[in-house]
Order: sequence, then C-alpha cells, then structure tokens
Amino acid sequence: NDPEATSRTIDKQGWLHTGDIGYIDDDDELFIVDRLKELIKYKGFQVAPAELEALLLAHPEISDAAVVGMKDEDAGEVPVAFVVKSEKSQATEDEIKQYISKQ
Repeated sequence: NDPEATSRTIDKQGWLHTGDIGYIDDDDELFIVDRLKELIKYKGFQVAPAELEALLLAHPEISDAAVVGMKDEDAGEVPVAFVVKSEKSQATEDEIKQYISKQ
C-alpha cells in the first residue's frame, strides 16, 4: 500500500527491479553475483564488496572476509574489510593491503 515505493521497484512496463546484479552465461544460465544497493560508491566509482572479498579470500593466509562501505567526507564511501586470518597466519595488516593493491 505504498504507491511511491512500488513505482521505484516496478517500472511502467511492469518490470520488477530487484537490485540484483547478474549475468547470463553462454548456456543461458542466470547467475546473481551481487546486489546493486550494496555497491560502495568510491569517488564516483561503484565497487562491489563481493569482488574485494574474493580478492581477500584468494590470499593464502585469509580464511574469511567481509567488506562494507563506510561514509567518507571526501570519497563518498570507502571500503572497509573485516578479515579472519587462517590459524597459523603471520600476515600483517600492511602485508594484506600490499597484496590487495597488487591485484
């Protein structure tokens, strides 16, 4: 019972806009990979947290990671990562930052 909210979700042609980001592969299979509303708006760029998380998880000494946007006066938002290092990890914060910057 909220016509304004409904009009933001269902367009005039009847299409439902879920806010999901996906793609269709060569076999016509649909893959949902992220949510538009979760994108981090960094200096005019849209950054998908899932992409940053995948980079972090590729590090051999990281067992889990989550990335969220944090408001920033200059950049709009900046990504902030929460990282769980593997049990015997010796990686430092600076080493992880260097690893990501090289990707």
